[in-house]
This record gives sequence, structure tokens and C-alpha cells, in this order.
Amino acid sequence: MQQARLLLLLLLSPLEAPLCPPPPPFHHSSAPVSKLFPKATCQCGLTHEGHARDVEQVYLRCSQGSLEWLYPTGAIIINLRPNTVSPAAARLSVCIKPSRDSSGTNVYLDRNGQLRLLLRERDQAEGRVHCFGIREGALFIEAVPRTDISRRITAFQYELVSDRLRAEAQSPGAPCQPCTDAEMLLAVCTNDFVARGIITNVGQEEEHSSVSVEISRLYRQKTHVFVSGGVRVRSWTGSIKMPKQCKVKSGEGEFLFTGTVRFGEAWMGCAPRYKDFLRLYHEAQQRGTNPCHVDTD
Repeated sequence: MQQARLLLLLLLSPLEAPLCPPPPPFHHSSAPVSKLFPKATCQCGLTHEGHARDVEQVYLRCSQGSLEWLYPTGAIIINLRPNTVSPAAARLSVCIKPSRDSSGTNVYLDRNGQLRLLLRERDQAEGRVHCFGIREGALFIEAVPRTDISRRITAFQYELVSDRLRAEAQSPGAPCQPCTDAEMLLAVCTNDFVARGIITNVGQEEEHSSVSVEISRLYRQKTHVFVSGGVRVRSWTGSIKMPKQCKVKSGEGEFLFTGTVRFGEAWMGCAPRYKDFLRLYHEAQQRGTNPCHVDTD
């Protein structure tokens, strides 16, 4: 009988970069990973084989990562334990995004033995983001019984996000709302990317718009969502997603783009015209109410 094989590939966030040990050898224990390797701050790679009747416990401490379960049988419980002792950890949410090729399992939330369906097998091909509060329970992933499991692979990415970003990540198609002055100033200090540039094209996809941009000044980016034009060219290009309801056109002046990065994709937040941001920033600077400094020279 072919055994279930679980492959966990964990990606550290830029804020978490501990040196992780090499992947552990194969083992057949059902003990939690945290007990088997208590000195590891984050399990960067784990290959596990379990028997068909096992319910395996896995503990993940990274802020983002991915999971692949090859030939699923039985069930696994994914316990997400952020690598922090801050009280704010209780207010975190977990967002998962299944691969469009994912199949073979149903996904539940397990809280004290009570299961609540989160994602059916047939819904995983949609690739939609699903979020839940970290206090709502662990992920219980149960294989759908089949005689032939050789071509079944369950795969998804996960990210820990603040409760504030949970609704945005789960419903990127929410109606657009203009940012207040305070939100604009705060976005420049806290968002995953901040860039000054122009819109070169707007494409319509099935569920959102894709805004192509050319960046003349890149203040910050969490991941490389904007690509440099070369060593001698001080410009970057990239694509930012936003809801279809936001009526945006190319060639309408210079903007300050801010937003979040979700599963490797840039999503638009506040995007004032750059001249409007400059006016707002200088006014706040005179009052001494700027939340952070921005080099506007």
C-alpha cells in the first residue's frame, strides 16, 4: 500500500530570518515537530511519511509558507503558532490560498474537537483566499477516500496577517473608498510598498483590474513586486491589482502608490496624486503631526 507523504516547505518573512537546521531525516513518530526539534525556531523543511490511519500533528511557527501533501490519506492537523510571545499574536488572522491544482482533501477548522468546514475539495480549484482568526482553531485537513490516490496533491500557501488586513485579503473586490488624510500619511509609513510613478496600462481580469505602473522612485517594497529597469536606469516596472469597481485610467499624471503584498501579489491601497500627497505631507510637517519622515526631495 502506498503511504501518505507530507512535504512542508516554509518561507520565512523578511522580519523572521533565523538560521534553521537542515531538514530532519525521515521519521515515523506522531510526536509534534516542536517536541522532536525543540531548539529549532522554525522548521524550514520537513518530509514526513505517515500511515493511512494516522492523524498527524504539525506545528508551524513561520509567518508565511506553503504546504504540499502528496497522495493524501488519513488526516493531518496544522497548528499555526507564530514565533512571538506578544499579546498582539492573539489578534492575528490566517489566510490560505489553495493551488488551482489542489485536490484530494477537505479542509476544516478544528477547535477543541469541533470541526467546521472551511474549504471543500471541489472549491480548491478556484484559488480563492480564505481567512480565519488564529483563535478559531487549527487546520484539520482530511483526505477524501479514494481507491486511486496517486495523482492527488493538496497544496496551499498561508500567511499570518493582522485582523485589519483580513477583510481586505479575503474580499479584494470590495468597493473602493477614498483614503482619509490620516490614512494616506499612515500608509506611507506602514504599507508593504510605497512608490512614486505613473500608470501605463490598465487590464481587466476575471475578478479584478491589473494596473501596470512605471516607478520613478521606490521608497519601499516588502518583496520584489517591482522590477528594476537596469543598473543605469533609475526606474522600476510592475503590476498592482485592484477591484474592478475602482475606475482608473492610464496617463492621468503622477501618483504615490501604496498597498499590501498578498501571496506575492501587490494590491493597491491609498494612491493619491503625488502633488496632493506633497501638499498634505508638508501641511502635516508644519503641524508636527507626521507619523514618519519621507524624503520628498
